Amino acid sequence: MLDHARNQLLTQVGPGTPMGGLLRRYWMPIAAVSEFEKTNVKPVRLLGEDLTLYRDLSGTFGLVGRLCPHRRADLSYGFVEAHGLRCNYHGWLFEETGRCTAQPYEDAAAPEACFRDKIRIQAYPAATLAGLVWAYLGPQPAPLVPNWEPFCWKNGFVQIVFADVPCNWFQCQENSIDPVHFEWMHANWSMRLRDQTGPYAPRHLKLEFDEFDYGFQYRRIREGMNESDPMWTVGRVCLWPNALFTGDHFEWRVPVDDENTLSVTWAFSRVPKESEPYVQERIPAWHGPVKDPATGRWISSHIMNQDFVAWVGQGTIADRSQEHLATSDRGILLLRKRLLSELDALARGEDPKGTIRDAAINQCVPLPVAERKLLIEGLPLEELARHPVLGRQLLDGYPFQAGQPAEVRAAYEAAMGIGHTANA
Repeated sequence: MLDHARNQLLTQVGPGTPMGGLLRRYWMPIAAVSEFEKTNVKPVRLLGEDLTLYRDLSGTFGLVGRLCPHRRADLSYGFVEAHGLRCNYHGWLFEETGRCTAQPYEDAAAPEACFRDKIRIQAYPAATLAGLVWAYLGPQPAPLVPNWEPFCWKNGFVQIVFADVPCNWFQCQENSIDPVHFEWMHANWSMRLRDQTGPYAPRHLKLEFDEFDYGFQYRRIREGMNESDPMWTVGRVCLWPNALFTGDHFEWRVPVDDENTLSVTWAFSRVPKESEPYVQERIPAWHGPVKDPATGRWISSHIMNQDFVAWVGQGTIADRSQEHLATSDRGILLLRKRLLSELDALARGEDPKGTIRDAAINQCVPLPVAERKLLIEGLPLEELARHPVLGRQLLDGYPFQAGQPAEVRAAYEAAMGIGHTANA
């Protein structure tokens, strides 16, 4: 268990907090590029700060404070120009560095005062990669936005999915290194939700956890498996500092503030060999619901929605002084220990774990992938449909979150070369 003080240390993320300082050393995905096809300005909240994300008419993304420094108007209602974001209240114009470049009345009435040169707004770097918009709130020089290996793969259909989860980021991330929950929350509970009473999924018999440069690998043996199985030789990845990587998708748990998390999924579906070469012109993004409006209960029909139920059920901020950890929770203990040690390293002025500054390394950063051959080389459609995991995804709709829009499903089916088979 954790006492109250250490629990606060791990869960508080606002400006000036130790964990907030650590998480600000990493790029966080906060939006999708395709969201800006319909709007140029979006309010965002990240690590306890209210900000405005925009793309100006030249295509440059900027991330600035929410309130105009003139009369504190809400800049998420501003409008973009060729270069920068203009406040809709009095027309002050700001570029992505935070510099004020125009004050229409002051520039006309007292140009010699150069008052605009005295005004700056809080601004943070924003970048795009793999269809995502990333933000960095830490000190300069910033590390590179990690170009993870799946971002380099070809012949895949990618979609980006968001969800607003009303609880602290850390109980979401602890889920990323808890393999036994797959057996119960996803396999067995899903069966019971279908009003089936058995048989239950194969039991976990053996777990192992290994640390590497970019996180932890967790490996497992379940009934019917042996030590040559990829789930034991490679396993899955708890990606540092706030993500899960399963081979074909990432799930980031982005801290909005101490009590809210933005779930961001980047999902890659390898198209059948018959559909090669496939080049995706646009990466769609959508926002999935977390509650059933008819009942007010949490949605439990999809894999990540089931995770959300577990996370929010622990309370807005889990009280870890009341928990009773068991042997299956060794990964959670490793994660907590490493985070606490990284806070100490940061206090000593060291670069935190997993930051990338070498451009050669960042050309395509490899990660442990159990199904690498399949995801890179692909399968014929007939074999893909028979695959025990990917076949269900192919034919039964998007399994990870509820609410996939019909147009995204249609684009997926077109990419995969299949007709309409199911609703999400």
